[in-house]
Amino acid sequence: MPRNSGYTSTASPFHPLAGLGGTREDRVNSSQGVEIEGKHLKLTNLDKILYPATGFAKGQVIDYYARIAPVLVPHFAGRPLTLKRYPEGVDKEYFFEKNATKYRPEWVKTAPIWSEGNHRNVNYILANDLATLIWVANLASIELHPSLSLAKDIMSPTVIAFDLDPGPPANIVQCCQVGLWLREIFDYFGLQSFPKTSGSKGLQIYVPLNLPTSYDVTKPFAHALARLLEADHKELVVSDMKKELRVGRVLVDWSQNDEHKTTIGVYSLRAREHPTVSTPVKWEEVEQALKKKDAGRLVFEAPQVLERVARMGDLFEPVLTLKQKLPKLDGVEVAAEGVEIAAASEGSKRSRAKKASAPMRRKAKKSRPKV
Repeated sequence: MPRNSGYTSTASPFHPLAGLGGTREDRVNSSQGVEIEGKHLKLTNLDKILYPATGFAKGQVIDYYARIAPVLVPHFAGRPLTLKRYPEGVDKEYFFEKNATKYRPEWVKTAPIWSEGNHRNVNYILANDLATLIWVANLASIELHPSLSLAKDIMSPTVIAFDLDPGPPANIVQCCQVGLWLREIFDYFGLQSFPKTSGSKGLQIYVPLNLPTSYDVTKPFAHALARLLEADHKELVVSDMKKELRVGRVLVDWSQNDEHKTTIGVYSLRAREHPTVSTPVKWEEVEQALKKKDAGRLVFEAPQVLERVARMGDLFEPVLTLKQKLPKLDGVEVAAEGVEIAAASEGSKRSRAKKASAPMRRKAKKSRPKV
């Protein structure tokens, strides 16, 4: 990864890319003027501690985003961005910001997206370049939540996403099992899927599409698969968000597939006790975490993620360009009680989700654990 990422300080005391691992005096100063790809901005309160448990300062947050930018920006460019801002640190009050502040540099691009709830356009920030990313980070926007769609075609998602959220005492280990069951289903349909940690408690599975589609297609499909897994694994999987149903189980959150929602972005920091990151992982890492029952294998903090990218590259790169078409499931119905799979393949009529998953299990039986 480039060490300077096009980020140049205009004052000597602060070295924005030398912060990680250094002393506090090395990595922060009260404020700093910087020149980024010909754009000037002032960074402020760089010594403010945003992660009290670890002493991770605002300057280090900015430093991380500057270093990770070469792989992060391609995944964010052109997508409406919701900021989750923590001006006083991760242990204090936060707020979401969708509408771009009027007090922004003229080079920060925005996209007007109609909001039914507000009955007006909301001007979302587009993190199209390094300078905008650093400006956003300077607002103490620790978490970055982009849309699953590009602003130019907001009703057409480029991916279908599954957020696997464990209800205690379940943790990411149980999410790994559910994620592998999801992978089996997509393998059956000949679709590639890509896992990433949420950076918090769970695991997320992305299936790139990059072909014309709509949320009217992807959301019912995601709901159908969530219900399929729930029917087949009632002891571990739930598709209903009611908290009382989620104890010790994994919620397969299909509802993220919606033009009005955003999901934590790949490589975004999380506002946890430590500066953890939503990190792309290999399926082999998911398998090993499940085999060893070791949740710690899938927890990565900012310095580790930078090292992983330097060593592995962007594991999520195929999500940007891989073109895949969701299969048509005969008899997928949107009923008052939800989405049900009435048939799965070969024109056969099946009324139960468990039966619908049977051919997937048979095909995968030789190489993967039985679903």
